[in-house]
Amino acid sequence: MSEILKTHLAVIGAGPGGYAAAFLAADLGLQVTVIDPEKNPGGVCLYRGCIPSKALLHVAKLLNEAQEASNWGVAFGKPKIDLDKLRSWKDSVVNRLTGGLGILSKQRKINHLRATATFLDAGTLQVTHIDGGKQKLKFDYAILATGSRPAKIPALSVDSPRVMTSTRALNLEDIPKKLLIVGAGYIGLEMGTVYSALGSEVYVVEMLPNILPGADLDLSNVLYKRLQKKFAAIMLNTRVTEMKARKDGVLVKFEGENVSEPEQLFDRVLISVGRTPNSDGIGLENTGVKIDEKGFVQVDEQRRTHEPTIYAIGDIAGEPMLAHKASHEGFTAVEAIAGEKTAFEPAAIPAVVFTDPEIAWAGLTETEAKKSGRKVEVVRFPWAASGRAITMDRTDGLTKLIIDPDSKRILGVGIAGAGAGEMISEGVLAIEMAANAMDLKMTIHPHPTLSETIMESAEMIFGTSTHIYRPKRKPK
Repeated sequence: MSEILKTHLAVIGAGPGGYAAAFLAADLGLQVTVIDPEKNPGGVCLYRGCIPSKALLHVAKLLNEAQEASNWGVAFGKPKIDLDKLRSWKDSVVNRLTGGLGILSKQRKINHLRATATFLDAGTLQVTHIDGGKQKLKFDYAILATGSRPAKIPALSVDSPRVMTSTRALNLEDIPKKLLIVGAGYIGLEMGTVYSALGSEVYVVEMLPNILPGADLDLSNVLYKRLQKKFAAIMLNTRVTEMKARKDGVLVKFEGENVSEPEQLFDRVLISVGRTPNSDGIGLENTGVKIDEKGFVQVDEQRRTHEPTIYAIGDIAGEPMLAHKASHEGFTAVEAIAGEKTAFEPAAIPAVVFTDPEIAWAGLTETEAKKSGRKVEVVRFPWAASGRAITMDRTDGLTKLIIDPDSKRILGVGIAGAGAGEMISEGVLAIEMAANAMDLKMTIHPHPTLSETIMESAEMIFGTSTHIYRPKRKPK
């Protein structure tokens, strides 16, 4: 055992939560040590998640638009896909971003240890370097930012290279002729969008009655209708009961009300049924940190655990498992450690599904309002009435506002359509600023843009939407 290291703040994990926390702490003058096995910061998001998937989704968007351009009088030949070059380009995006973070880390004089960490007590970590060497690290404070990993279904555990997690799917080992995706959440549907555009026959199986659990049905239905045309099949209310590895593929058995072929052979299967927090195997039992039944670390509004010296942020600290939520939790934790008056109390955390079309929402959903019995007013502006959407030939979109019927305050925003992920930020700001429908109505939006649909949705509250005719109610 080598010498004992010391640091004021130890950040365990260098994903969007961990490196954001470490960078802020260093900017505030704290001595910071980051423990992560990768060469540079980035975590799952940059190395094996958000960034590589969005790079591939950009390619999928290009392929889909090229195919649809014939509707506008422009015809392209069949695309030739160079998998090696595509994979190399995706990797270059990852390397550029993680390399940049490495430079920023060095500029801030952060001590980056390529290692994993285990708690020995509430003030000591055992650090195991990637070369096998071990050291003890004494800290005044620690921030847990260990993230999550793909969830597994023990009953469907099959020892076959043809069965993939989302991490392996991003490697683009090949373009399978027939791909099954188990789970219709955002990860599965994003990867299905990529492989479908590249030429795979994509089949999706989901045990629930709808895709995208968590999203309002009117938003997810916009995506569902388009994916029905792109995918070979979307099997809802259906379970996978058995998978068997064969030399020529994976044999899958289905069970459900509308199953036409209860047994099918696939070239590859992607298991995408959610993620599990990385709270096990890191010595938390040697501290006062408490974990709930789902494996999430329990934290307060400052992201402090039951152990006063230890904070937790990101996926390990609970839903939603989103990179931007992790970053802001990291800021809160560091500010608390630095002695500032702070709390993580967002009025809205936006969620975006980067499929085609994109789905985005923030704040109160219509589903949540109904479940809690809260009275709300809901307006929907169809993109068929948007000039910009028509010029793009993407009139399948929808913008909705969820309003308090008395104050007209904006409680929630939902968008389905091209570029929804960029548009949702206006909705988040409106919710955070406690804006009301009149604020959005009177905010002059540029024309012609998709963002106008937010303004016109607000106009609909008052029955005066320019591009939607709503007959006045006859007096009783």
